Amino acid sequence: MTIAAPNIPPRSTLHAPADGFVLTLSCPERSGIVHAMTSFLLEGDYTIIEHHQFDDVHRKTLFLRTVFTGTRPETVAALSARFQEVAGRFDMTFELTDRSIPRVMVMVSKAGHCLNDLIFRWRSGTLGGEIAIVVSNHETLRAMAEDAGLPFLHIPVLADNKAESERRLLEAITDNDVDLVVLARYMQVLSTGLCERLAGRAINIHHSFLPGFKGARPYEQAYNRGVKFVGATAHYVTSDLDEGPIIEQEVIRVNHAYGPSELATIGRDAEALALSRAVRWHCERRVMVNHGSTVAFV
Repeated sequence: MTIAAPNIPPRSTLHAPADGFVLTLSCPERSGIVHAMTSFLLEGDYTIIEHHQFDDVHRKTLFLRTVFTGTRPETVAALSARFQEVAGRFDMTFELTDRSIPRVMVMVSKAGHCLNDLIFRWRSGTLGGEIAIVVSNHETLRAMAEDAGLPFLHIPVLADNKAESERRLLEAITDNDVDLVVLARYMQVLSTGLCERLAGRAINIHHSFLPGFKGARPYEQAYNRGVKFVGATAHYVTSDLDEGPIIEQEVIRVNHAYGPSELATIGRDAEALALSRAVRWHCERRVMVNHGSTVAFV
């Protein structure tokens, strides 16, 4: 029996974005920062609806995330230009965005558990982003994507065509207006140049046995060493393989009774949980890179 793919509404109607703006910033610690920011919003007749801040006492840096709404229409560009005077006074690095829903490209190979979980959360409105396209170096998961009404792009990756494959990938990112790239068990290493171009907007998932169990068959290696926890780590992609700033981790306790296949099953659950949280937090502008780590306002 063939089941027709559902009609997926366009970006503007699937999960309507909330009104308002999100301000994230970091700057050296000093007095008066929060007062200056809140005074700016008060003078503009804005209302703060969510606020978080963190003082990194080791690096003497303040991190701040504020969500606010206003009574008058204003563009992000105009608001950013006006806030620049405050930012200059305190040597701030800041980003100001509206609360539109980011568009997500999901990249996969053959394992489908992370893609399946992301699709479920997207369709239920709990992912935080809108999946725009699924890209893979294999055809294995085409049916899963297309059954959900998602476009599927097959980009083979061979030893002699990697540059062309990455060119097609960048073209797909542009053509689909993609804000975030999610490597949901995509089993190819991205080039240094591509990692740099996607800095801060590409998330990867891997089992937390790294770096202790590198290479093939990590769950068998874990079983042979008698692990007591199975886990997964979601992190930003950098040119240093699996060394990017960590966004989220998930662990599940196990014992000697779990064989390699059971460990792999539990590991897939951990991967899906850690990845979906990281994607949602990023899409909600809750994650800020702090040198080699992150600040996640969750």
